[in-house]
Amino acid sequence: MSVLIELDDDRGVPPDDRGPPPKVSRRGRVALLLAACALLGGAAPPVHLRPQVGPAVPARATVLGAGPLLLVVDPDTNPPTLSAYDVAAPQRPARWRVTVPPAAGWSAEIAGDLLLLVERDQIRGARVTSARSLRTGQPLWQRPGRVYAAGDAMVAVSEVRSASEPARRVEGTVHGVDPATGATRWSVPVPSTAVLRPLPGRVLLVQDDGLARLLDAHDGTEHGRGQLPPADYGPDNPQVVGAHLVLRHPDGARVALTGYDLPGLAPRWKMPVEAGELTLRPCQGLICGQDERGRWALDAGTGVRVWTWPAGARWRTVAGSRATTEPLVVLGTASGDERTLVATVGRDGLRVTAVLPAGLTDCRRVTTGLICRDGTARVAVWPFDTP
Repeated sequence: MSVLIELDDDRGVPPDDRGPPPKVSRRGRVALLLAACALLGGAAPPVHLRPQVGPAVPARATVLGAGPLLLVVDPDTNPPTLSAYDVAAPQRPARWRVTVPPAAGWSAEIAGDLLLLVERDQIRGARVTSARSLRTGQPLWQRPGRVYAAGDAMVAVSEVRSASEPARRVEGTVHGVDPATGATRWSVPVPSTAVLRPLPGRVLLVQDDGLARLLDAHDGTEHGRGQLPPADYGPDNPQVVGAHLVLRHPDGARVALTGYDLPGLAPRWKMPVEAGELTLRPCQGLICGQDERGRWALDAGTGVRVWTWPAGARWRTVAGSRATTEPLVVLGTASGDERTLVATVGRDGLRVTAVLPAGLTDCRRVTTGLICRDGTARVAVWPFDTP
């Protein structure tokens, strides 16, 4: 699993395509390695990554990663434009450029050979989703609300509008969508509101009353259901990894994690966790947690902790794919250096592998590494290897 630890990301300028990275003195390199080892409990000497420098983007532009594409939405043109670059070669001219309607924000994901582009309003709610050709960017169909990819299937929902917690719940009806036409294939009503989690070929729907249903994303067939205990259901709760569901919930005066099998939702294990803020995310087949003491990972099928990283509580997660097979990427700070470290974390622990310059902002995970803005208003792809 890959982890990015970003050190003082508000100063400095990364290299561009006109020359090599800034030189670092031997004393600076030693200090950097000592800081990395102190932070992470020992690591192999990192290497300096060289970026693949992409286009210059306006300050108000939105930069997104979606599968093989680096997307730039420029709101300052009239009408706004959407440009698609190749993540593997961002220095090349745009693959395509199309006009798009004005919107307050954007998000995107890949579904087969389609780009699902979501237009968002002032409170970040999904206003409309357009399916566009991955090859040309031309619109093929659109639907109101949010359309999610569920493997090779799609589902459309209406998000609960909330200024404080956008997209925390869905309401109304869940619709199965024909990828070729955008037409409705099947529908399942939601009595009140619910949390929806798209999975490869399936959809997990957890209602406010704790009723959980696992639906086939192609035809809406129910494959399993069960009653979950009262909990703070939200975007990160429950989590699903493979054939297992993990729920954070109150347990008397304490807080617990309980693991369930899918599709039958039979409980398999329970473990207490520290009270306070806790975030759960899938990470390469594990469930990764972050609490006030640090970061840790557990096996979703047994509840057994695979590794613990006490220093990890200082870092935050980078936006990226919802896929459970992809590495988890986090950002954090440490004293002693202004540069960025890249590390990999797997079942055997954490290993520093690379150094990036300071000054990178708005970093997002893509298939080959990270896309980040730099002090020159350019976008660069920083590739790194993952095990």
